[in-house]
Amino acid sequence: MRFSHLVESVVAQPVSIGFLDSLGRAQTYTPDFLVYYHQGEANYSDYIKPMLVEVKPAYEWREHWRDWMGKWKAARRYAREEGWRFSIYDESRIRGLPLENIVFLERFERLAFDQEDIDMVLKTLTDMEVAPVHYLLARHFKGIYRDRGVALLWHLIATRRVECDITEPLDQYLELWVAAP
Repeated sequence: MRFSHLVESVVAQPVSIGFLDSLGRAQTYTPDFLVYYHQGEANYSDYIKPMLVEVKPAYEWREHWRDWMGKWKAARRYAREEGWRFSIYDESRIRGLPLENIVFLERFERLAFDQEDIDMVLKTLTDMEVAPVHYLLARHFKGIYRDRGVALLWHLIATRRVECDITEPLDQYLELWVAAP
């Protein structure tokens, strides 16, 4: 979620929720994350509710769902009372192209680039609002400088100065825009 342009922040283990287990004993459940979303200029009807998230491997929740139903019902009720929603994520929601993209981009995070090149790309993106990778490369990094330009663009995404739809392939058609302040 760190790379989603919709996500404002993620809070780890945000609340403890009391509930009664199947034997009637008092228990406490702490969900894994609370995700807040950027709202921008959205109308209230388009408001994205914060999401309380539990992350479990699919094989575990399939095996233990009856045992865990009480805590998940309590989490759903708590989330609804707070104006949130509750979701359970397994590896099928986490793995795939977005995770592959993130793992790939992490290697570019610590690279250093000339500030002049960074400013040039950010100015173009600010002026255009959105531009595909191939346009930025053709405009600023021709010939032998193309590979350096690709690395710079991946660096700007990895450092969150530039955003993209992380669920899309990281290729020449990927659209980029300046990250919201």
